Amino acid sequence: MKHSLAIPLISMAILALSTPVLAADCYADYKAKQNNPLKLHYGVIQIQGTCRKADAKDEIQARIAPAGWTLLNVMTVFGPEGLQQRKANAGPYFLRF
Repeated sequence: MKHSLAIPLISMAILALSTPVLAADCYADYKAKQNNPLKLHYGVIQIQGTCRKADAKDEIQARIAPAGWTLLNVMTVFGPEGLQQRKANAGPYFLRF
């Protein structure tokens, strides 16, 4: 009886771990640039979609583009525990977009 219950529980655990997490408290740090004249910035942004680096790229680019910025790199995605350590480095681009 115990074995028949274990397999569905294991399957549910695997499915939960492989499903992308919605970004309730997901953030990313990134680098962006503007041309003519060249400007660079490091920023921190809250992610609204799935909390995965690959998915964050399109979201960040769409949000910074209207201000004339081009995304160079998404460095990491992280939870709220990483905000304070990045705040000083991001300066005016901390949660700006």
